[in-house]
Amino acid sequence: MSMPFYVSPEQLMKDRADYARKGIARGRSVVVVQYDEGIAFATENASRALHKVSEIYDRIAFAAVGKYNEFENLRVAGVRYADLRGYSYDREDVTARALANAYAQTLGTVFTTESKPLEVELVVAEVGRTAEADQIYRLTYDGSVADEHGWVVMGGQAERLASVVEADWRQGLTLPQVLQLAVRALGSAPEEGGDQRTLPAAQLEVAVLDRTRPRRAFRRLAGPLLEDLLEG
Repeated sequence: MSMPFYVSPEQLMKDRADYARKGIARGRSVVVVQYDEGIAFATENASRALHKVSEIYDRIAFAAVGKYNEFENLRVAGVRYADLRGYSYDREDVTARALANAYAQTLGTVFTTESKPLEVELVVAEVGRTAEADQIYRLTYDGSVADEHGWVVMGGQAERLASVVEADWRQGLTLPQVLQLAVRALGSAPEEGGDQRTLPAAQLEVAVLDRTRPRRAFRRLAGPLLEDLLEG
């Protein structure tokens, strides 16, 4: 007589978490950094078609690591949510906090009820009228939400990259300064004494939420403009 197969809830959740973490760690990192006039996003991404950083609404952006098809579905759902809310109520009612809560519910539900968790980690950011009013939320595969300040690094070798950013980030840095810092972190050596990689502009996906722009704050930076900023 065969014994019924039993896995404790704790073990099941641990296995799902390990599975999601491994999937996310395989991807390239994304660095999100506040600067004096907004919030900047940078990641190593040679593709011009498959974006890891995108506009969601007027002053809100989305950055993701992990499985592209999974986070792309979340991005599209976020755009729909924001459009519907802005249309039904008012454009000012669309906030990063509400969007982060909606994503948290989706991620949490999938994590606890589906056989496979989503292999994604997200940042939802909203640029305010002042640096103090900026909002940056980080969401993990299980639906946990963290309210971040200053900077966030996720995916890939996040801990190693975070130590590079933490060492040199401070309030009030300019856009060229934070982009140079982000790119230095992205190219940092995998092990002690390893070689620092210099990432050219063509291998990067860079965007900003610029608080000085009147309504739509999101814009992508590429080509000669990005090269100039990186040479700064």
